[in-house]
Amino acid sequence: MALSEQYLEEDIHPIDIVEHIAEHHEWSFDRIADDQIAMAIEGQWKTYSITLAWSGYEEMLKMVCSFEMEPPSDRMPQLFEVLNAVNDQCWAGGFTYWTEQNMMIYRYGLVLAGGQVASPDQIDTMINAAIMSAERFYPAIQLATWGGRSVEDAMQVAIAQAYGRA
Repeated sequence: MALSEQYLEEDIHPIDIVEHIAEHHEWSFDRIADDQIAMAIEGQWKTYSITLAWSGYEEMLKMVCSFEMEPPSDRMPQLFEVLNAVNDQCWAGGFTYWTEQNMMIYRYGLVLAGGQVASPDQIDTMINAAIMSAERFYPAIQLATWGGRSVEDAMQVAIAQAYGRA
């Protein structure tokens, strides 16, 4: 059964939907407030912290996917260069580095203006896109910052990555 089938005629809060999705996938989560939820999702490279918050004023479901990263201070120019290359490949959301927190951040906002309602499938896709993007580009970021590889070489790892399983 699709996630959306349970909500066909209900007007439900987006964070309630996120909580249901987290339960469905058996992800660890914490309902921080009525309008905010945080969860941890285990990936191949990292455990990703994902926070979703509903802003009624902006009519937007905001998502932040973060993971710790402490690049060498002398490689920060390469980090920012590879982030530009990575963001050129991202059509939904984008990466930034929060230096003070030593955190890599993937952000996305789903605008639901005019009383629009997000479907569970949309929200699930949004969360999975964040994890897939972080998993896809993490090796390129590592190669450019710690591996001493050029951004072009590092990005080849992300571009050449195979999808699916044999």
